[in-house]
Amino acid sequence: MFITKYKKIFLSLSIILVVVSIVFIFIFGLKPGIDFKGGALMEVSYANSRPEASLIEASIKKINISQALIQPTGEFGYLIKTRDLNETEHQALLKALLLDNKNSVSEKSFTSIGPSVGSELTRKAIVSITMVILAIILFITYAFRHVSRPVASWKYGVITIVTLLHDIIIPTGIFALISHYTSAEVDTLFILALLTILGLSVHDKIVVFDRIRENLRGGDKMSFGETVGVSTSQTIVRSINITLTVIFVLVPLYLFGPETTKNFALILTIGLFFGIYSSLFFASPLLILVEEWQAKKRK
Repeated sequence: MFITKYKKIFLSLSIILVVVSIVFIFIFGLKPGIDFKGGALMEVSYANSRPEASLIEASIKKINISQALIQPTGEFGYLIKTRDLNETEHQALLKALLLDNKNSVSEKSFTSIGPSVGSELTRKAIVSITMVILAIILFITYAFRHVSRPVASWKYGVITIVTLLHDIIIPTGIFALISHYTSAEVDTLFILALLTILGLSVHDKIVVFDRIRENLRGGDKMSFGETVGVSTSQTIVRSINITLTVIFVLVPLYLFGPETTKNFALILTIGLFFGIYSSLFFASPLLILVEEWQAKKRK
């Protein structure tokens, strides 16, 4: 019942986190990766030892390829992101990376994405997130169609969307802060992480709301706020255990996984953490707040 008792504190904390995250997004911005702005991504590996990044950067500048982003990967490798390259520039870049004949370099992968493809991926990413949100609100409205009192079923859907926005805005804001001080960029894996957060987070909220629905049908002589508090308490252990199970898998992926999936694991971990928080400490208090507002309006 402490969730009901301290609902204003939980709501205030969520609002503060969302506002701060939005400020981070507007101040620092999000760096689009080559998936969205176009460019080339090359992964190379050196035979004996990894040379200093500054030496590679200086060598690349000599062939007039500016603003190359160099990231270490593996034991002896580098990920190199540049503007879109033609085949001649691609081969010139590969030669420039061969700093020492005694330390050969091998190309493990090369991907080139044009600006038009990047624009198409951006459009598809926006459409995908929008369609997922609309599908969620329609599904919840249908699933809770028999719950009309004291809160209408469609309001469950709206509250779910509000909390899901909470779940993706906060990790996006944190990512904007991280990318300001590092080379982290928004790529398709970042969008995939947000979509995964939406899918896993809505599951937690449906579990909580379904328990509220069952307790409302039970006919217990409790106020709506008490019913929500009891229902949330009944699901809190299950929700936390399920989320922790996923996070326990993501942490090793971030620590020991390839460089290309680190941001995916990080954003997904942050999103799931705040997703479970919003299911228990934001969605439920928000539902109580809506009911209290309706009660005052009827008076």
